[in-house]
Amino acid sequence: AVMRWDVAAIRAGIGVCLILAVPLTLVAAFVDSDDSGLNALFFFGAMVGFVLGAGCAAWIQQRGTPLSHGLVTAMIAYLGAQAVFVTIRLIGGDSVNWFGVFFTLSLVMLSGLVGGLLGSLLQARGVAPTGGRSA
Repeated sequence: AVMRWDVAAIRAGIGVCLILAVPLTLVAAFVDSDDSGLNALFFFGAMVGFVLGAGCAAWIQQRGTPLSHGLVTAMIAYLGAQAVFVTIRLIGGDSVNWFGVFFTLSLVMLSGLVGGLLGSLLQARGVAPTGGRSA
């Protein structure tokens, strides 16, 4: 039986998300909240990181399901990182803005779908990733 998920593709996409999006998310969280423009710049930069990571997974997956691979990749990367951030805040006795966590999750899911769409378009145009992964 063929597995539904291309785990290697999801892992690669999560790696891209963690390298690009998570550091920008951390910077956005620690930037002085008085400078909302700078905060927004880092936040949207993080969303672009999620799009790129999801797009990577969607593009290289070999199951014919780029949208779901993009969505799942972005969600796993975000929820994994967020679990660490929330745990640190709770251990430190800080409050957690649960609305913010779940609102941002909705934007990350949108980013995952956009990335999935971009990966799908690359595949449809015959642009093949290099690296020699076999089916």
